[in-house]
Formats: sequence, structure tokens, C-alpha cells
Amino acid sequence: MTDGQGIFETQGRTWEVKPGSLLLVFPGVRHHYKPLYEVGWTEYWVGFRGRYFDTLVEQGFLSPARSFFEIGLQDSVLESFSQVLDEVRDQKPLYQIKVSAKILVLIAELLAAERRKVQPSHSEQLVEKAKFLMEENIYGDIDLKGIADKLGVSTSRLNEVFKTYTAMTPYQYYIHIKLHMAKVLLEQGGLSVKEVAFRLGFEDQYHFSRLFKNKTGIAPSNWKSFVYE
Repeated sequence: MTDGQGIFETQGRTWEVKPGSLLLVFPGVRHHYKPLYEVGWTEYWVGFRGRYFDTLVEQGFLSPARSFFEIGLQDSVLESFSQVLDEVRDQKPLYQIKVSAKILVLIAELLAAERRKVQPSHSEQLVEKAKFLMEENIYGDIDLKGIADKLGVSTSRLNEVFKTYTAMTPYQYYIHIKLHMAKVLLEQGGLSVKEVAFRLGFEDQYHFSRLFKNKTGIAPSNWKSFVYE
């Protein structure tokens, strides 16, 4: 869940669902979940099955006894979800294999987050939440004031903390993740440079191309052939 509030019930227990909550729902295990009527929620979900996942359950990596996780708003998790959705939407050859691999990345992110013992500082949490909000809006335009308002800080404070922890301004980071996604879309094929630029919120294809080449040294039209040389 990335926004809103609700409840999740399974095996006689009830949890409060909030941004950063992750639920695992197992076949044959009774459960109930719903958003609060007056608040609602925003969710990303994926269903999966197969022998490999059954093995993860048998080995104890996944268990109905551990169905609820508070992992926080992590941009890496949202990026994995976004890549799964992109693969399923485009349905390129062998997309099922690619999606399965990305779901395993999601599971690894979940288990790694659960095992982390060190509580991040307030500033670190601020940066991670800002990254998450930018990742969530990767196909749109950056709204620094809107992000700062959601995080309860000024835009100047957000810029200061973000640059301290990442060596980039929020805008530079936003362009960085957009170009990373552009590489993924170009490698998948099927979309022209103009379509990739439009999907990622660049109004000017030529500005996108100049920016891409400036950051990578390769024109976007040549990126796929460069990667697979």
C-alpha cells in the first residue's frame, strides 16, 4: 500500500494497513482486508504461483504465519512493481520469465527489509520517502513543493537533506530514475524514442534525446543495439 489506510485480518489477527504496509495472501488461508471508507487506499499487487514459490514456502522463506510486513515506502520495491506491470502490459516474448524474475526481486526486497535491524534516522527516512514519491510519479512531472508538503518540510529543507544523502538534488535524482526507466523501455523494444519520451513525461523528444545522450554517451535510438552488442 502506498497511500491511505485500512485493515488486514488473517488467522485470528488484525493489523492496521498504512503506507509502507505489504500483505502476503496465501491460497486456502482465510483472510479479509479493506480500506477505511472515508480514506481509501492505493495498492500495487501481483499474483504468482509455481513450484519455485512452493519451495520458498517449504523452506520457510514465505509463510502464512508471516503475512503482514511494515517495510516502509521504499523506491526499490515500487520500481520492481512498476517493472512487473510494464512487462505484463507490453507482453513481449518471454515476458512471463522476466516477470517471474522481477517477482523474486520483490520477495528478496521484502525479506531483506524484514531483517534490517538498524532504524534509519529521520533524515534518511525523509530521503527514502521522497525517492518513493518520485518513483511513484515517474511517468509524470516532478512537483517538489507537493513532495515537500506531503513530507511536512520546506522545499529548501528537502533539497538540503536530499543532496546531503545522495549527492544529487531531488530534480537530478528524478531525471536519473527517468533515464533508468528509459533504458529499460528501450531495451524491451517495441517503442520508438518518441513514444518512450512521451511515456516518461518529456514533452520534447529532442530534449529527451539530448539529455539521454549527455548522460549515457549513447543516443537513445542506438541504446538497444549498444546493450546487446
